[in-house]
Order: sequence, then C-alpha cells, then structure tokens
Amino acid sequence: MWHERALPSGPERVKLCSVLRGSILPILVWTGVACFAYVVYNPLVAMVIGGGFTLSFIVGFRLRRRSRHSVRCSTYGALAGVLDKSMAGF
Repeated sequence: MWHERALPSGPERVKLCSVLRGSILPILVWTGVACFAYVVYNPLVAMVIGGGFTLSFIVGFRLRRRSRHSVRCSTYGALAGVLDKSMAGF
C-alpha cells in the first residue's frame, strides 16, 4: 500500500488547509460549544474555553520545539494535537 499511491514514497509537506480539513469536526463542535456558552451563560465562559485552547496550544508548541521540531511542524502539530485531544471525551 505504501508504494501504490495510497501513501507517498517519503516525507511530504503538509499544508495548513489539510490540517484544518482533517479537524473540521472538532472545530465545529467547539465553536458551537463556545457560542452556546456565550449566549446562554456569559461571554466570560466563552473566553475561558478559548483560553484553555490557547494554553493547550502554547504548551504543545513548546514541547515540540524542545524536541527540535521546526516552527511549522510545531505549529501544525500543536493545533492538530489540541483538536484531537479535545475530542477524546466525545
């Protein structure tokens, strides 16, 4: 399967749109949760949700940079990691 065009023959660059396209469900779910919290409760609750994602992204980015990943790899990996781990409960 590796060499029969299903997967590339070696490492290839991943584009940001590919990362976001693969993560569309978590983005939609958490945007809906934040909008619901904003409307029903308070804008502060939506800000806390956004702050939690931002903090998780920063921690993931720093861990990847310490492991000597490139800035691009660290950014994409941290974004995908936050969205992936946030959907673990669903």
